[in-house]
Amino acid sequence: MSIALFFGSTTGNTEDIADQIRDIFGADQLDIYNVADDSVSLMLDYDTLICGIPTWDYGELQADWEDIWEEIDNLHLNGKQFACFGCGDQIGYPEWYQDAVGLLHDKLVAQGANAIGYWSTAGYTFETSKAATADGSQFVGLAVDEDSQHELTDQRVTAWCAQLQREMN
Repeated sequence: MSIALFFGSTTGNTEDIADQIRDIFGADQLDIYNVADDSVSLMLDYDTLICGIPTWDYGELQADWEDIWEEIDNLHLNGKQFACFGCGDQIGYPEWYQDAVGLLHDKLVAQGANAIGYWSTAGYTFETSKAATADGSQFVGLAVDEDSQHELTDQRVTAWCAQLQREMN
């Protein structure tokens, strides 16, 4: 099975999480791409995709993802599985926490990909999120908050990677 991780990062937090995921999976098991430098069309070459996107300001996409957003519409991802993770600030932006993860999840599903890696909302404090499932019990991917829950990041990333390894076809 071929696995690729695509990320966009402005402050470096999402890139740090991407590197941590690569280290857990092993650099020989997972290729990593920065969407600022590499084409998202490379997604077509892999069976499993992991996508990292931070949420900016009031639920907005990170700039590098925003630049290539429409290119995703041209990808046919039928038969591929994907998982999303994102960085956000649940205290400073509780009405938009992880919104970009939800937007990316929905876009990839619309292109035919199958989602894995849903993550419990337990332990988070937020008002609303486009990344939350309809019943609010899960995020559609791993939620990382380096601003107010940095001490939980390593544990969450490690547990999520183990979950992904179990869920991957």
